[in-house]
Amino acid sequence: MRYIEDDLKNKTILITGGAGFIGSNLAFYFQNNHPDAKVVIVDSFRSGETFSNGNLKSFGHFKNLLGFNGEIISGDINDKDLLLNLELNYKFDYIFHEAAISDTTVLEQDLMIKTNVNAYKDLLALAIAHGANMIYASSAATYGNAESPQKVGREAPNNVYGFSKLSMDYLSREYMKKSDISIVGLRYFNVYGANEYFKNTTASMILQFAHQLLAGKNPKLFENSDKILRDFIYIEDVVQANIKAMHPKESGIYNVGTGKARSFQDIVDILQSELGTTYECEYIPNPFVGSYQFHTEADIGLTTSALGYKPAYEMEDGIKAYVAEIKRVYEMEVK
Repeated sequence: MRYIEDDLKNKTILITGGAGFIGSNLAFYFQNNHPDAKVVIVDSFRSGETFSNGNLKSFGHFKNLLGFNGEIISGDINDKDLLLNLELNYKFDYIFHEAAISDTTVLEQDLMIKTNVNAYKDLLALAIAHGANMIYASSAATYGNAESPQKVGREAPNNVYGFSKLSMDYLSREYMKKSDISIVGLRYFNVYGANEYFKNTTASMILQFAHQLLAGKNPKLFENSDKILRDFIYIEDVVQANIKAMHPKESGIYNVGTGKARSFQDIVDILQSELGTTYECEYIPNPFVGSYQFHTEADIGLTTSALGYKPAYEMEDGIKAYVAEIKRVYEMEVK
């Protein structure tokens, strides 16, 4: 679906983290809907490097970009020479900044701040130098255990990832006061959809439950999963929000969710219906009680008024649209 009328002819778009989940979906949106735009992707891509928690330092994967015909640059946003090259050799009109350490369990606070906050400041300088509108990934992790519905201004992050994203938001507000470009931070809630598989264990529970079912396993849920509620948002609605953020009524920080909380039990029930399975759920004790969000629900009023954003996918719709891709990934990558 095309979300703006502009043809973007002769416009140049930078997508950082473009080989990742959301970045790659944005890249294909422009390729499919605005073929006259020039799209440049920067991604560090994956190596064997891991954090102290054992998880990969980068989830970027070439398979997320199969069929993409734009320009691809392998590089780390912490690299000053890379940023200088981008500033001197390109002229960007829009920057979609999706690159980040997005693993909430990473303990390296120094690298989290360096990558998520300091490098973002450098990219803001690039955006201002080029007169490019900035759209960047913030996160619902900024809210921590704040009561629902989560509203901008009620942040209480409980990990360094959420803290880093909130720091990006504070930085953005300072730049909004003194620059002519528009700057929009999008606080993603629980995103699911195509190209998330290579996030490994940080992929959505929708994908993880689906692959349990396709493997013939009973889905394992925490006890009282009907009472654990999240705002799950399909990738197409996240793309919509990003595209509409290219020309906002006002710069700002906006929630990107559905505005409706759904349970983990709902996920399994919908998946079983779509996949034609009837496996019995296994309920296990929740080891994260006390450090676990039991309810997230985005207040999207400001997002609707400032961006014209309106979610198009209920969870039933999103899972139905996603099932064919879930099966393809299972056959190609899991079996």
